Amino acid sequence: MDLIRTLVVEDDPMVVEIHRQYIENVEGFTVLGAAETAADALRLVQELQPELVVLDVYLPDMDGLQTLQEIRRRQAPTDVILVTAARDAESIQEAFRYGAVDYIIKPFKFERIKNALENYRAVREKLKEKESLDQEEIDGLNVTKLRASESLPKGLTEITQKQVLLYVLNSPEPVSAEKVAEGIGLSRVTARRYLDHLEKSGKLLLEIQYGSVGRPVNRYRVKPA
Repeated sequence: MDLIRTLVVEDDPMVVEIHRQYIENVEGFTVLGAAETAADALRLVQELQPELVVLDVYLPDMDGLQTLQEIRRRQAPTDVILVTAARDAESIQEAFRYGAVDYIIKPFKFERIKNALENYRAVREKLKEKESLDQEEIDGLNVTKLRASESLPKGLTEITQKQVLLYVLNSPEPVSAEKVAEGIGLSRVTARRYLDHLEKSGKLLLEIQYGSVGRPVNRYRVKPA
């Protein structure tokens, strides 16, 4: 098995070492080096040509989302996983918009990044095996997909579903479809479709809040593991 060459971009040396240990404890990965600034990251991406960059959002010279955008502008043949404390919906949406294959919020457990790396490795191996794929195989390759085997209802996408789930996960209290719609930039009806699907598939819990006046409001929270 060819090792997936990985670059860590993080300005805290202690966190760099944690990332290094986590990544190299997953079969098939090796860490080429680390960068503490966006400028160093862009230089090393060009020089080392890593297959994967594990990128923080908060960097001293330029934020990670701008760095990701610049990597894309330069057409560097590398993939990016965001590992960051930034948990606002806008950052999450921007990360997926610029092609991040996953978004991991600090602090996280080893199993979370292990799952992300193993999914990424499986995608690379499948793409190396075949010159062409059918629709079913392509659907199975979505590295950002949720841990679910069911197909999505027509009109829903895996990436937007993950954005919705992350938004609910990072909300301090149960949220309504209207709140999710405002936070992510969806229509209320579309947000409600995603929330209903996530609730039916067992990932969210529905709480009905009754007020003194008007109709009850459906609110959602993440189902405890």
